[in-house]
Order: sequence, then structure tokens, then C-alpha cells
Amino acid sequence: MLDVNNLNVYYGGIHALKGVSLSVEQGQIVSIIGSNGAGKSTLINSISGIVKYKEGEILYKQGKLPKQAHKIVKSGICQVPEGRVIFANLTVNENLRMGAFLRKDKEKINRDLNRVFELFPILKERENQSAGTLSGGEQQMLAMGRGLMSDPDLILLDEPSLGLAPLLINIIFDIIIEIKKMGKTILLVEQNAFKALSVADYAYVLEQGAVTLKGSAKDIIRDERIQEAYLGKKKENIVG
Repeated sequence: MLDVNNLNVYYGGIHALKGVSLSVEQGQIVSIIGSNGAGKSTLINSISGIVKYKEGEILYKQGKLPKQAHKIVKSGICQVPEGRVIFANLTVNENLRMGAFLRKDKEKINRDLNRVFELFPILKERENQSAGTLSGGEQQMLAMGRGLMSDPDLILLDEPSLGLAPLLINIIFDIIIEIKKMGKTILLVEQNAFKALSVADYAYVLEQGAVTLKGSAKDIIRDERIQEAYLGKKKENIVG
């Protein structure tokens, strides 16, 4: 579904992404893990058109992905950004409908809104409440729900667990699995390596702007280097 080939991104004299290549198959959850500053958000922002890349290409559904953000959304890709960027002064309902601003199919928009409320019952309870009054976890749910309202085929999730309590993180990742069951494909950027690998089909490890390891998530989560570097396990305590 998505192929990123030899992507190079520069911020001035800083080479932020160094020949990054990856593939996402339809119906998969693909996770990108790495430490702060590894280039994870730069990569996902390059795919969504927020960051301009200097070299390489991005193919989507076997065609070249446009570089303009609104055309990327129309092609069936949405990004749920890091930091739960919502419209604080709008209600929950208004925020969700903003996600569908490029759509004209009013009947399906209403069906999708009801589906979002099924996934996130708390949002139904808060439907007419200002989004700025929601808790951090509720705002993350709202951001994810708003992304779904664009009716995407591919969802780019950027650090969905950031700043959330462990219980809420579990809820968010349970919902990610439910979204996959809806037939959506997910590219997940996440610093919480254990949670990211536990839900993924395939994974890439990004370090200092380059892919250093890739493979099935089950294999990567058992890799001694990954367990020691990202999962907080001492080498002598690792169980294969």
C-alpha cells in the first residue's frame, strides 16, 4: 500500500533522514520505534506532506504520492499528530466533523460519526462539551476519532501514548487493534517500544535518521539489542 524509497530530509545543515526506506502492506499495523530525535516524527510528517523531503520518493497504492497535504488526505491518508492537536474552543462533535471537511457524503459521515462514538463511548457523553475541557486521554481519543472521520485507508499515528497514564495507554492500544479490525492500515510511530511491538505485524527501528533493523514485530521484540535498548531488560535477564 505504501512504499517509502530512499527518503532524505534536511533541516538546514542537519541530515534528519538518511536514505530511509520502508513498506506498509494493506491491513497491517507497522510500527516505527526509536529514541527521541531518531527521526520518527520527521518520517511520518514527510509522508503526510508537513515536512518536505529533498531526495527519494513515496508511493501510495502503486502511484506517486502527491506532496500537498490536502491532496494526501483526499487520497485516503490521515495523520493523528503528536500532542493531541485539537480545536480547543470547538465542541467534541464539531472537532469530529472537522475531520470530514473534505467529504461530501453526508449520510456516510453520520454513520462514521456513530461508529466513532461506538469506539469511544466517552466522546458520545462529551459530544457537546468544549474539547479543551477534556482530559489528556479523552483528547487523544478525540484526535483519533477525528482522523477516522476523514474515512482513511491508511492512518499515520504519531506517539498516541505520549503523556498518558498506563491504564489509558492500554485503552488506546486496544482501540488501535479495533481500528485495524475495521479494515484500516496503520503506520504507528511510538516511543513506547513494548506497546508498539505488541500490536504490530511488522516493525522498523530508526536510529539517528536511519533504519538499523526491520522485521516481524515478534522477531524484533525478542532481539537482545532491542530488549536491552528499548525494553529496559538487562542482557543477562533476557529470555528468548
